[in-house]
Amino acid sequence: MTFYQPVGNEIELFQAAADNGLPVLIKGPTGCGKTRFVRYIAEKLNRPVYTVACHDDLTAADLVGRHLIGPEGTYWQDGPLTRAVREGGICYLDEVVEARKDTTVVLHPLADDRRELPIERTGELLTAAPGFMLVVSYNPGYQSLLKGMKPSTRQRFVSLRFDYPSEEAEQTIVTEESGCDRDLAKQLVNLATALRNLKDHDLEEAASTRLLIHTALLIRAGLPAAEACRAGMIEPLSDDEATVISLMEVVYAVFGRPEETR
Repeated sequence: MTFYQPVGNEIELFQAAADNGLPVLIKGPTGCGKTRFVRYIAEKLNRPVYTVACHDDLTAADLVGRHLIGPEGTYWQDGPLTRAVREGGICYLDEVVEARKDTTVVLHPLADDRRELPIERTGELLTAAPGFMLVVSYNPGYQSLLKGMKPSTRQRFVSLRFDYPSEEAEQTIVTEESGCDRDLAKQLVNLATALRNLKDHDLEEAASTRLLIHTALLIRAGLPAAEACRAGMIEPLSDDEATVISLMEVVYAVFGRPEETR
């Protein structure tokens, strides 16, 4: 089963929402475990999960389905949202605010007490099978006037706020996911904490738990710690060379400079 380290009562809240057929909104920074949580909870509930990575070009047809042409003529193919509705599964829309507004409108009748999905191209009106759940996520830090969830949409969901875990919990996550020892996990978490506390660098995102796991895997593969940290954590945080050089100073403070470790 997918490993997941709870950081609060999110499992109990999601279970209560599932028991009552309520849609769930998960908001939190990139790499804090939103997608892993959905995968874990789907396994726990024994329900199929259909994950959609939302983007600007996502259309309603990408979610609902479309007519295709095959050897025997035209046929209808369900999209991930429709499959979840028919099967009683979970449809998970990751970074839902990236989708076009005319696309997310199709979610409204599924996110209220109707639990219906009208398919205009086939004339069907599907009632969601028992067990169906609509789950969406986004990063509030990326919200803007142009890319934000409308209040009328947001208020249809039970909302869970995720953040980076406590240092102790994060050490457990890094250890479990990468197979590294506890001491290395503690060093990496200390590094991430130091990076997250920086105020003088214009970083779009803080160092995520996902980056810590990547870095731990690189170190376990035999790369020197400083090189692994640069490739697995620092370079993904910024494209600006001066910023990378400054952030590497934080790495050296935790792991030492390469010449100091020879």
